[in-house]
Amino acid sequence: MDGMYTLSGFLVGLIVGVTGVGGGSLMTPLLVLAFGVSPATAVGTDLLYASLTKTLGGWVHGRRGTVDWRVVGLLSLGSLPAAVITIVLLKYSALDEKTMRSLVTSVLSVALLLTASALLLKGWIKKIAQRKDGTVYGLHHRHLPAATIVTGIIVGTLVTISSVGAGVLGTVALLFLYPRMQAVKVVGTDIVHAVPLTAVAGMGHMALGTVDIVLLGSLLLGSLPGIYIGSHLSAKVPEAVLRPVLATMLLIIGTRMVLY
Repeated sequence: MDGMYTLSGFLVGLIVGVTGVGGGSLMTPLLVLAFGVSPATAVGTDLLYASLTKTLGGWVHGRRGTVDWRVVGLLSLGSLPAAVITIVLLKYSALDEKTMRSLVTSVLSVALLLTASALLLKGWIKKIAQRKDGTVYGLHHRHLPAATIVTGIIVGTLVTISSVGAGVLGTVALLFLYPRMQAVKVVGTDIVHAVPLTAVAGMGHMALGTVDIVLLGSLLLGSLPGIYIGSHLSAKVPEAVLRPVLATMLLIIGTRMVLY
């Protein structure tokens, strides 16, 4: 079984390396549907898995200067307290296993369907941000900080319950809020923000007892080389092919989770 976890980690890591997205969107439902792992344990383990695997990517983007640290700070102002509050609510609501399973599965299903939709609509969002004369729409600078913090709150809550949302949904939110930001900077900012968010949420789940350390080690053993290989293949696989394939896969998985 450990070997199958490692193989799964490698395959998911490969997809993440090639596409830049799909870690939580694929790993959590895979653990639940294919291996029968408890949804809460799958989420908790995947959060720590995500924080460890994204740390390297965040470090690379930081070195390259492709991170908007002000935006990271604003997102974190919303997401980190939201993650802590969500963990506290989960702890003191004392939900029984059946109710917890239902809550996590429901939020996970919604997050997967939103992620799939965001992947498909990403190009369209970029287009509607541009006027006919080529200039770009954008929120007034006075409203941007508050809107960014609120976005962080939503993403932080969603990620803590489902482990999904820090990647694609975070990226699409940044594209909408900051249409003038370079694409590489959007990705770098989103990855760097995801590192502390998934770490805080993951540590919270560890305190709740919903993290499987052995499972985490098995996944990392496969995913790290998978991400390394995938990142070198990414330039050779066109995004126009990958995006609809991944979105369709997530729609199918999300629909399957609704029926779980």
